[in-house]
Amino acid sequence: MLRIPAIIGHRGAKANAPENTLAGFRAAHAEGAAWVEFDVKLTRDGVAVVIHDETLQRTTTGRGRVRELTLATIRAADAGCPAIFGDRFRGERVPTLAETLDLLLGLGMGFNLEIKPCPGLERETAEASIRVVRERWPAHAPAPVLSSFSLAALEAARDFAPELPRGLLAAPLPADWRETARRLDCATIHPGKRGLDAATVAAVRRAGFPVLAWTVNRPARARELRLWGVDSIITDRPAAIAAALA
Repeated sequence: MLRIPAIIGHRGAKANAPENTLAGFRAAHAEGAAWVEFDVKLTRDGVAVVIHDETLQRTTTGRGRVRELTLATIRAADAGCPAIFGDRFRGERVPTLAETLDLLLGLGMGFNLEIKPCPGLERETAEASIRVVRERWPAHAPAPVLSSFSLAALEAARDFAPELPRGLLAAPLPADWRETARRLDCATIHPGKRGLDAATVAAVRRAGFPVLAWTVNRPARARELRLWGVDSIITDRPAAIAAALA
């Protein structure tokens, strides 16, 4: 049975530490999050790395497109976001997926891995991510959820690893979300918070899918969504939202 916590740290604890970094995942753990959500792309040399954007510019001191750069080049950039956090996290690097899973296992955390492929690399990104999960994530640990906006990536995940739960990401949910989720044999539905209403949450839950809503940072909104039946809140502020829901 898939067990998903009420609060998941978005890219770690994005409000208080650099997103998609080992420091960010440690911060989410310190804030009490049992799971984190993060994004995975492929480098030019085929390594699965944890980063959201197609380029390095926003979250690191580097430049260039992830798919065109080697792991060594990407790792030379500082991912500590000094423009936001000063020197506190200086020296953080873009982590590999393998490093991330090793850390989470050591912390006793679970995860929602968003397959975030660069265009044209949907199947490759899904399969590379799954290979790492199979190699590094033991069967006795909490089952992860592999989510994506990319239907091609979810199709690849279904075909390559039918045993791993999949989540349909969408904002807003399309009219054919039921048919799409069933065709892809999804286990969860992940709607964006914007425009999400009680009727949609009820419909998703009636269809038998847990609802994981993102990215919810206002306590009042988190409480409202939970009252509607949202199963899990994905947030940049795990501690603050946990306090609001206590």
